[in-house]
Amino acid sequence: MSGCLALAALPLSACGALTKDAVESKNASVATSAEDAGGMEALVAAAKKEGRLNAVAIPRDWANYGDLIDGFEKKYGITVHVANPDGSSEDEIKAVKAKKGKNHTPDILDVGGSFARDAAREGLLATYKVEPFNKIPKTHKDPRARWYNDYGGYISIGCDANRVETCPESFAQLLRPEYAGKVAINGNPNKSGSAFGVVYAAALANNGSFNDIEPGLDYFRKLKSRGNFNPVESTPATVSNGKTPISVDWDYLNAGYADQFRDKGMDWQVSVPTDGVFAQYYTQAINKEAPHPAAARLWQEYLFSAEGQNHRLDGYARPVLMDAMKADGTLHEIAAAWLPEVEGVPRFPSETQTVEAKKVVARGWSRAMSR
Repeated sequence: MSGCLALAALPLSACGALTKDAVESKNASVATSAEDAGGMEALVAAAKKEGRLNAVAIPRDWANYGDLIDGFEKKYGITVHVANPDGSSEDEIKAVKAKKGKNHTPDILDVGGSFARDAAREGLLATYKVEPFNKIPKTHKDPRARWYNDYGGYISIGCDANRVETCPESFAQLLRPEYAGKVAINGNPNKSGSAFGVVYAAALANNGSFNDIEPGLDYFRKLKSRGNFNPVESTPATVSNGKTPISVDWDYLNAGYADQFRDKGMDWQVSVPTDGVFAQYYTQAINKEAPHPAAARLWQEYLFSAEGQNHRLDGYARPVLMDAMKADGTLHEIAAAWLPEVEGVPRFPSETQTVEAKKVVARGWSRAMSR
């Protein structure tokens, strides 16, 4: 024996000495803040050496991810690879589990809040406090910093006024016979945070509550039985080609479609239904076993910087640091004025209410769609 012990988990230089890159990567993988990683300059340097960030299910036209990805790549010279851009929150969690230990496993997650909480309970997420962590409202973050809300919006009704004579503005109106085969949502509520939000909004519009989502399932049974439900998953492509002339989805997505397709002559109208006001934030997290741990942490810092949060706002999404940025003068006020109008103050279901609601939907959605 030569006297050198091989440590399988840590690459060696010559005989037993860790390489500098390996040490930096190891430090980043356990860093709980930029300071813990040696400071922001050290974190940036380590991330640049990794040179890559793996993501999944973040399409460029969702909450202005296009500008965020371009801005991050330009600022740091790190390439962002996005797998399955049109995937769901469930697809993201599955990818973390299925690709564990591989170089192309997701480094970061952007999922519905309930999915992030499940992932935290399963031990899939790293602890990391972004620099403005203390400015994030307590109700929008995990006390252990395994996840934190980033941006949000309201369930809205988007409508192609060139294909629909009178655009609906409420859940009650969506049941009218003139909308036969026209009403679509963004996926399956058991897999998609957006679709789950629509069912919750429908429940609130039909005498339900955060404790009772069953009326939302009853509503979709009725919508389907009347022939109004369109089973095609709403996407930019289906909106553009007219396959989903009415899409019930987040207001920032519908508002984005209005901009995106205006040059094509589309008159896409957006309204937040007054009979089912439901708001939700999407949540950021870092894979505990991210293959690019420094880049993953730097990405979070970028998202929660004033630049990143304003990119969200420019895409009609409401940044979680909106109030703090308004107070310190860093908010894009003009972009804030463009947000779809909403009546009242948003309320959010608790974690317990959301978990129970997901169980109800898991039991009842297939039955609602089979009738």
